[in-house]
Amino acid sequence: MMRFADDLPHGVIPAVLLPFHEDLSIDEAAYRSHLRDVVSTRGIAAMTTNAHASEVASCNFDEQCRVLAITMEEVGDKVPVVNGIYAEGSLEAQRLAKMASAGGAAALLVFPSGIYTFGQRPEMAVEHFRRIAEVTELPLILFQYPLQGGQGYPVSTLEKILDAVPTVRAIKDWCANPVLHDRQIRMLQGRVPKINVLTTHSAWLFPSLVLGCAGLLSGSGSVIADLQSQLFQAVQAGRLDEASALHALITPTAEVFYADPWVDMHNRMKEALVMLGKLPRAVVRPPLVSISDEERARIRAALLAAKLL
Repeated sequence: MMRFADDLPHGVIPAVLLPFHEDLSIDEAAYRSHLRDVVSTRGIAAMTTNAHASEVASCNFDEQCRVLAITMEEVGDKVPVVNGIYAEGSLEAQRLAKMASAGGAAALLVFPSGIYTFGQRPEMAVEHFRRIAEVTELPLILFQYPLQGGQGYPVSTLEKILDAVPTVRAIKDWCANPVLHDRQIRMLQGRVPKINVLTTHSAWLFPSLVLGCAGLLSGSGSVIADLQSQLFQAVQAGRLDEASALHALITPTAEVFYADPWVDMHNRMKEALVMLGKLPRAVVRPPLVSISDEERARIRAALLAAKLL
């Protein structure tokens, strides 16, 4: 099992997809092939599974255990593995955290509870993270959602979580607000100890990275990990002309992957990998459904524009 240096998640971290058979069971052979393909990308720092990209909302506990086990078998000796903790309640989050810790994960990506859409008190968020930290010493990555949906953490709540739970070492920032994103980068990466900001603003990745993020964690890395890695390295080195050219290649894929409705983003990525010959089929589990032929045509055009197809 590999770990992050100083338990501080950083760098380019693709979130992998989860292939299914036509009967909706997990296609383990296709998943193993997908893992090997992504991990072969030069410059990635880690890999994430059991998250949005792998349709974790449609996977039960035993399936999540199996997905992590396969991931560790294929890539656990090559890169650190981040495992998602997707649960409505804190007790189930604890159970998942124990499983992931025992299964060899290097860090845990903690999703916000859907309960917060009814209203959120800071004490609730602190308690959720505190209970997860009770059962594992792994570094935690807080998933920061947009505030307007109710699941994002206001800055004051974010600070309370970080003060109460020191094993929170990074955030995956999807606040969807450039001003707040900039503030969080400066505030969190200026803390002692430092809290890394991993952007997931894949629809505007170049400007997000220029603000100073310590890395990126994105489902589109399942398709364009190489472009993301090159972009991150170019920005880090201050080669902004090169980064701008890479941004021009990434933009067509971002525009089709992150079109409305956003719920189909990973559905579209599966279709892209089928077109690239990297997945046998683009089956998704309900309530997700297949996309239209018109949308497939737009994805194909984007892959051509990105010089991937």
